[in-house]
Amino acid sequence: MKNRIHATLLAFGHPCPVSDLFGVGGRELLARLELPGPWAADTTAALYLIDELDHQIIECERALRQLGADHRYVPLLMTTPGVGWVLGFTIAAEIGDIARFPSPTKLAGYTGLCPRVYQSGGKDHRGPLAKNGPKYLRWALIEAATHAARHPVYAERYRRTKTRLGRQRGPKVAQVDLARRLAEAIWHMLSTNRPFAPAGAA
Repeated sequence: MKNRIHATLLAFGHPCPVSDLFGVGGRELLARLELPGPWAADTTAALYLIDELDHQIIECERALRQLGADHRYVPLLMTTPGVGWVLGFTIAAEIGDIARFPSPTKLAGYTGLCPRVYQSGGKDHRGPLAKNGPKYLRWALIEAATHAARHPVYAERYRRTKTRLGRQRGPKVAQVDLARRLAEAIWHMLSTNRPFAPAGAA
């Protein structure tokens, strides 16, 4: 729904000048815009659905908390760029005890976000993602990477990878690369019981 609204604004020459189009300032901007009939109605309907879904998400989170869906790792994980309570709990539940993983590389491998490697003679060939780990852990890390791509710690790396690989493959590969980096940073955080820090992220 949010993407549809952004696309409508761009189509009619209204780039978004605010950081959050769906916050207070963004809502005021949307109220002032005079879009043609069908698109104005579509934008109003999308805003209504966004508010309704946000309300349902809040209710789901409240129910989960009341049911005791909590984990000692969640407060630490929520210091990671792009990780809120839901993603934090998902990551914690899928990882289990961090002591199971002796290194950040082992945790990154467990996520299934590493490419398959085919070896023949003295050559290595990298194939598609292994996807051999928990799918919800992969989902959570990819979701977090979407937001982490704008964080000062990761923005430059994301931009370089995306530019190097071109418009078609670049964004997707850069997102997966950041998801692996987040997994490695999470290993350091949970192993040392410390919040996210740029040094650990690197």
